[in-house]
Amino acid sequence: MKNSHFSRYACLAATIVLGAASLGYSQHKMENVPAAVDKTKSQTDCPMMTNNEKSAVKTADPSSDHQVMLMEKGEKAMGFSQTKTTHHFLIMTDGGAIQVEANDSADAVDRDQIRTHLKQIALQFSKGIFTTPFAVHGEVPPGVPVMDELKASITYTYEETGKGARVRISTNNATALAAIHDFLRYQINEHQTGDPLKFKAVIRAALPPRCIKITDRHLA
Repeated sequence: MKNSHFSRYACLAATIVLGAASLGYSQHKMENVPAAVDKTKSQTDCPMMTNNEKSAVKTADPSSDHQVMLMEKGEKAMGFSQTKTTHHFLIMTDGGAIQVEANDSADAVDRDQIRTHLKQIALQFSKGIFTTPFAVHGEVPPGVPVMDELKASITYTYEETGKGARVRISTNNATALAAIHDFLRYQINEHQTGDPLKFKAVIRAALPPRCIKITDRHLA
């Protein structure tokens, strides 16, 4: 019995040492990934750890911290609750769409804040201004440089839905189209929306959406 306890503590001590060593490489993001994977594997493979201890290791997922960070930054940058709303990034044959809706149909506050935000997004993106994605993600998302360069070839159309709104993004330019898809795939993966990463047919709302051409006067 003593040997069993000793072996378990030895496993835990080894885990602590591995964790301390991995902190020394925190400056090198790409090098940290395999270190983190190996660390988790060594912990869960330890034969003397109980199932509860192994479960605790597996649930310490760094991606959950990333999601918390995205939600905190997103709420600050977008002006509405990230837990009471749902994002969708839809990839389509002519471009795609950014859609956000309140989870509760009676939530007029978040619905209206979503609409205000997406009106701004439609106008800003059309001008090549992508400060909001940068503020949320802390980096320039893939596709943005080309979307900025080819902004004259891309159309951003604001559409209201029953519980929020969407921005339809469309283009006839093959290079711009690839950039739009790169941008939307990045958003799908970052926000873990579960949206398809391949083409989707152009959406048709149950009720015809209210389409508005956004100009500066809408934001006055």
